[in-house]
Formats: sequence, structure tokens, C-alpha cells
Amino acid sequence: MPIDVHAHYVPRQLIEAVKANGAKIGVRLVADKGATPAIGFDYGFSTRPLFPKLIESAEARRASLERQGLDRQLLATWPDMYGYGLAPTACVAWHRMLNDTLAEWCADHADRFSWVASVPLGDETSAAAELARAADRGAVALMLPANVEGTNIGELRLEALWAAAAQLAIPVILHPVLSTPAPRSAKFGLTQIVQYTFDTTLGAGSLMMSGVLDRHPQLTLILSHGGGALPYLVGRFDIMATRMDAKAQAVTAQRAPSDYVTRMAYDTIVHSPKVLRFLADIAGLDRLAIGTDESFPPADHAPLESLRAAGFSASDIRRIGEENPRRLIPRLSQVAP
Repeated sequence: MPIDVHAHYVPRQLIEAVKANGAKIGVRLVADKGATPAIGFDYGFSTRPLFPKLIESAEARRASLERQGLDRQLLATWPDMYGYGLAPTACVAWHRMLNDTLAEWCADHADRFSWVASVPLGDETSAAAELARAADRGAVALMLPANVEGTNIGELRLEALWAAAAQLAIPVILHPVLSTPAPRSAKFGLTQIVQYTFDTTLGAGSLMMSGVLDRHPQLTLILSHGGGALPYLVGRFDIMATRMDAKAQAVTAQRAPSDYVTRMAYDTIVHSPKVLRFLADIAGLDRLAIGTDESFPPADHAPLESLRAAGFSASDIRRIGEENPRRLIPRLSQVAP
């Protein structure tokens, strides 16, 4: 009964809520010549138009699960639309809207879907409070961006949020985001290929080096897209940890970076059998969980076939597909197997 821990969806309830009440908090729909709308924010940022698959019908998404041989999918919205440039009170209201509409949709389709919360990050108290509220509404995980308006996630003051996530047994899925211009990756598909994966790497590096994982040992962190470049760069992380001026670089980590690499978890969205096998060797088989990244262009449309192509046995695939997610995401135990 394989579980997909990394997928995205924007319910129709959210679009209707933005139409009705978005203007009050500085959020609006931006028409795109009759195509799907984008989400626009009064502070000047707009997402790309919502991908058709991102807002597809429940029937279409169920058909996708059947085609891929997946039993359950964890749905987050889209980090590009987290709106962290909004005023603090507006950002709180926006994330309540994001969470409430996604919770409503997943409650209507609870046999196959669970939901992943987002939180405002203007201050740690508001973030922790919204996470607790989302957990009460049934969220099984939290998705956070690797950066907030250009600042690495590990450099933000979020101690209350990390503590709440650990206490509530809510794992954090670290996901890349692009909310500031990146002209060097604008062509050749380099945004999807490079920019996003290195954003994950930078975010994870900041969490390791700033001591977040030391201060919150019960926190579970799941890295998107196979951890970006982190598994490949672990040796470089280790050597720099011994040679840089730790005080000047504000490094407070108590262990070598490679020790944290085996403590974090990773989805399987790497699109290469050899790389997937390498990831298992570096992180450990128990640290892997299936991801698809629906509904975006780099999605893995055949995640079980990707595992088989990497040479994993049937028992390995069962661990990656079901046992690991249920261990890493304890609130899935509340969902009937």
C-alpha cells in the first residue's frame, strides 16, 4: 500500500475563497488570457499560472494514483504561493485559508489523501500556533520553504515552531521556493534542474550548521527531491566544517554534517536509478520515502518503477513505500491501512 509523501494540489475551495475574501488580505487571482489563473499578492509578487494538473478534479487525481500503483498521497499546496511578503496579520489569515481549504478537500477524499500544512513565518509564535491548529484539523506533516524571501530557513528565529513540530510529531518537509529573481536559471530549464535543488541544499545546510537539529533532536526533517545536492556534497560539507572559522560563520552544529545526513529523510524524486541507489547508500534505506512531485513538470510519473529500476527488492520497496512513511510520519497511523 505505497504512500506518496510529496505531492501538490490546489483545491477549488481555495480559488473560491480567494475570489470571495482574498482582497481583504492582499491576495487575488491574476487572469492569464483565459488560461488558469495565477495567485497575485499586493506586495508585488505573482506565481506562475496554476498548472492544470495542480487544480485537476478529484477523479483525475484518483486515476493518477491508480495508474502509478499508489494507495495514498500527501498533498501540500505550493510553496511559491506562501506569500511571506504579506503583512504579518495578513500572512496568518492567508495560511489559515490555505490550510482550511486543503483540509476540507482532503476530508472529502480521506480514503486516498492526507494533507500537509503550511504556516506563516513572520514570527515563531504565530507559526507554532498555526501548526497546532492545523494538527487539530488533521494535518500529518508541515511543508516549509528552504528560504523565506531570500533568507535561508535555518537563519530565521523559529525555535517555537521547531519545538512545536517535534512535540506534535509533525515532520517537516523542506521544499525549494523561488520568490526572488534568479536570472542565471531563467533559461534551459535550469530553474527546475538546478535552482530548486540547490535551494533545498542551502536550506538543509543552514539547518544543520545553525544547530537546529541539535536543539531539537526529536524533529523529523524530510528533504525534497532526494535532498538536492546535499548527498553528493556531504564530503565538502565535512571538510569545510573542520577548516572554516566556525565562530565567524555562526556555525553552532555539534557534529559533523555527515552525521546529520543520516538523520534526515529524503524523497525518491531523483530520476536516475544510479543516483537513487547512491542516495540509499549515503543516507540509509530507512531514510527514503516515495515522492512524486505531482503536479509539476519534473514529477516522477512511475515512482515504483523507479525503485525497481534501482534494483531494490520487493521487501525494500515495501519499506520505502509504506513502512518508512508510517514511521517518519506518525500521524499516518491514524489513517486506516
